[in-house]
Amino acid sequence: MLIRSRAPVRIDFAGGWTDVALFTKEAKGIVVNAAINIYSYSTISYNPTDNQATSPNRILDRSVRIYSADFDTFFEAADIRKLEYDGNIDLIKAAIRKMSIETGGFDLITQSIAPPGSGLGTSAAMGVALIGVLSTMKQAPLLSYEHAELASNIEQNELGILGGKQDHYASAIGGINFMEFNGEEVKTSPIHLTPQTRYELEKNLILCYTGQSRLSGDIHQKVTSAYHDREKSTLNALHNLRSTANEIKNVLMNGRLSKFGQLLNQNWESQKALHPSVTNNQIDDIFQVAIGNGAIGGKACGAGGGGCILFYCPPNKEHLVRKALEGNGVTIIDFNFDFSGLKTWQVNDNGE
Repeated sequence: MLIRSRAPVRIDFAGGWTDVALFTKEAKGIVVNAAINIYSYSTISYNPTDNQATSPNRILDRSVRIYSADFDTFFEAADIRKLEYDGNIDLIKAAIRKMSIETGGFDLITQSIAPPGSGLGTSAAMGVALIGVLSTMKQAPLLSYEHAELASNIEQNELGILGGKQDHYASAIGGINFMEFNGEEVKTSPIHLTPQTRYELEKNLILCYTGQSRLSGDIHQKVTSAYHDREKSTLNALHNLRSTANEIKNVLMNGRLSKFGQLLNQNWESQKALHPSVTNNQIDDIFQVAIGNGAIGGKACGAGGGGCILFYCPPNKEHLVRKALEGNGVTIIDFNFDFSGLKTWQVNDNGE
């Protein structure tokens, strides 16, 4: 039996960083983001009919075999209790341990379509996909928010990864959402756009990959240190990020897309004010090319420092911005919005 899952990554429009657990203890985080049709996949292969009578040898085989296609890494353990965190595909190991899988042996394959260090929430999408496929194998169905919370818990508490919850919720529920974070509490509300607004938004947005992977944990650590030191620029930036997220929600609901593009720039200025490591010369050069060729505004996705950048262009100008970016060696990633979130399904071993 094969069980597969897929979970979308996201692009964040405004408010990123304010969802980080440390910051939500003092002030409500506010984020607007959108899931897109670039996915993290997980596949489990196992025999659900294994028992002593029908498979006397297989029942003794409780080994777990993991293959990460992204890192071309294979790992095998004689039992799930032998899965130890050692910096080698720890997210996958943690998901298996967290879900308390007690079945016989199985094979698990993972693959992410987004480029590494993209700033699109790829690890969160993989965490959600893993929870989805493992809970399906256990025949223990979960609600969307439970997938998100479990995946977030694995990163923060099992692996000690700094970050927020917006990525996990975007992957689990899909769509374009307004999210609020109060401590550990999360509220999500879908932003319903008119078809015309949604189509224009998809057409006029450009998502590009700098080709430079970044370690978001390093940037998180620097911003967290500045926050602990109560640096005024960092505190003001977090306040402004929340305000911009509220503004972007309103302009999207009213279909004011030119203003939306301007607010992307406003959010980017606040991102950069968090810490100097959020931007660099390469990112600044890419912004200069995009804005110089007609883009209204843009921002780095996720923590910044590399990965992907999102631009909004006026109608009938996106092709000019796209051509200019490609001419400067920047990779364009085509996408549409995903409104399904996490999906799991079963197939026979022969693919039917």
